[in-house]
Amino acid sequence: MFTGIVEEVGTVREIAFPDGPESDAVLTVHGPLATSDAALGDSIAVNGVCLTVTSVSPDGAFTADVMPESLRRTALGDLRPGSPVNLERAVRADTRLGGHIVQGHVDGVGSLVSRAPGERWDDLVLSAPPGLTRYVAEKGSITVSGVSLTVTHVDDTSFGVSLIPTTLEATILGSLAPGDRVNLEVDVLAKYVERLLATGATGPVGDPGTSAAQE
Repeated sequence: MFTGIVEEVGTVREIAFPDGPESDAVLTVHGPLATSDAALGDSIAVNGVCLTVTSVSPDGAFTADVMPESLRRTALGDLRPGSPVNLERAVRADTRLGGHIVQGHVDGVGSLVSRAPGERWDDLVLSAPPGLTRYVAEKGSITVSGVSLTVTHVDDTSFGVSLIPTTLEATILGSLAPGDRVNLEVDVLAKYVERLLATGATGPVGDPGTSAAQE
């Protein structure tokens, strides 16, 4: 579990495809803060994708396996040695939830359509895969490459966000160019609401008379 508050921008050292480009990948990322207390099996979000640490080096790098499903459903396959990436360690139960509930399970890949610089901020418009914006609400939350953002407007194929100076400086979103791909994760609450409505659930869990799916 994450919050979408990026802790540092790391750097890809290597992305290897042991069994060819259509298979899994082994990703090595340098991130001294993210690895400062990392252990084998810990979770670190890389551009919003939850990955499991398989090794940690003394100089502040970690390695993770990226399954074919993750390569198909995210933009991690676009990474190259030297690529900057947003990093966030899994949230602790005793810390503030600064962004929103983020699973690190990417729902789709969008791209930057346009950006309009302001005096101290940028307004961005991003595309979304067909059907994904039904989970997006104006003034709701969305995760863009691991960054928790507030939606400024939304239509059938795109949505807008505004980036404050801290986000521009402390994440990779400050350097996005039109056409660059981003990982998108919608608010998980929206997906559960849709699921409940689809199954006809109307009452407490465990009551056999409250769901049409149980009749």
